[in-house]
Amino acid sequence: MALENLVTQIQALSGNAEDLPQLHSILKAADEPLHADPSLLISLLDQLEPSRHSLGYLYILEALSSGPVSKEQANGMVLTIARFIDACDAQQIRLVPDKFVTICRRLKDQALLLEAPLRGVYPMLTALRKLAISSEHLTSLHPEFLLLCLLSKSYKLGLSILDNDIFEVDQPRDLFLYCYYGGMICIGQKHFQKALELLRNVITAPMNAINPIAVEAYKKYILVSLIRNGQFSSSLPKYTSSAAQRSLKTFCQQPYVELANTYGNGKVKELEDYVQANTEKFKSDNNLGLAKQVVSSMYKRSIQRLTLTYLTLSLQDIADAVQLKTPKEAELHILQMIQDSEIFASINQKDGMVSFLEDPEQYKNNDMIEHIDSSIQRMMTLSKKLASMDEAMSYDPQYLGKAGRERQKFDMDDFDNVPQKFTA
Repeated sequence: MALENLVTQIQALSGNAEDLPQLHSILKAADEPLHADPSLLISLLDQLEPSRHSLGYLYILEALSSGPVSKEQANGMVLTIARFIDACDAQQIRLVPDKFVTICRRLKDQALLLEAPLRGVYPMLTALRKLAISSEHLTSLHPEFLLLCLLSKSYKLGLSILDNDIFEVDQPRDLFLYCYYGGMICIGQKHFQKALELLRNVITAPMNAINPIAVEAYKKYILVSLIRNGQFSSSLPKYTSSAAQRSLKTFCQQPYVELANTYGNGKVKELEDYVQANTEKFKSDNNLGLAKQVVSSMYKRSIQRLTLTYLTLSLQDIADAVQLKTPKEAELHILQMIQDSEIFASINQKDGMVSFLEDPEQYKNNDMIEHIDSSIQRMMTLSKKLASMDEAMSYDPQYLGKAGRERQKFDMDDFDNVPQKFTA
């Protein structure tokens, strides 16, 4: 089929949803010729409107962008793909999700080639929203978006998709990367509890063999557990795969599990020395900043314990009690803790005295009531969703087949020889 004739077909069949399957068949047949010489395709795009002819435009744009792109050409390619993403029709691009994901990944690659990850952030957010059937659907573009947010330090924008409850996943790897990158974004925003939740999802997700993403997540999980909770438990939930149960501790024993053991001793100097001795290892894993926060968290916990005993203390007394070198260091720690609402205190600069205060929040304002109400509504929605999923699973042929095979292993006939005194 001549390329000009293909453009005519695209223009004629794009206006009616009933004609889209026919157009899709034509485009699939033309896919190989389109890739034969991508340089001829630029003029074709000029004859199409991305909003009206999204399906045909996508096929041509994917073929056009399949060849090597120089740094000089990357800027134009980023603009072309970004404009298409913004204008395209969601119904049409969902007919070929793989091609749409491919051009979005090429947008990411070109943005990184230009060393401008921020240029890919908003187009990728638009793309994943158009591709996802609902907010409960995790697409292959979710982790790509979070990676761009990480590289551009757009943490708050990344947080915007992390509160969605996910029930449908396109590919298992997408879930691993989504939770791993999401955990890193939460760490960047110091949302440590949410980070622990996401990293735990990586560690406990089903896997037949240990994968590198889970290993890296476990390293960060140990560090964040120490920062957030002041302790780390090596025991994993029962639903964790046997591969993870067997291997994670081995891969992360040194220096991560040993760091947790050192933290448990409660001696700041030992902890500082251990981090210092393993600086290169933490640095090579891109975890040195977290390791330093682990040390800082021990000082903070020591200060928090003082608030349970004293109403006022001098900065010098606090420095001595928590093993800081100078009153100035103690002041800096306290100011940071006040800013993070970890303690409530005031510092008298004249005499260097610190007064520990009660939490001023009475938890009676409208914002708190709205927060509690929204949490209750979310739990009710989740409960209904889980009940619906449980019912659907009970009718699933694959599940019933597997459950039947498992039941055969424990046939009740095997228990016929129960001693008489234990029978009714």
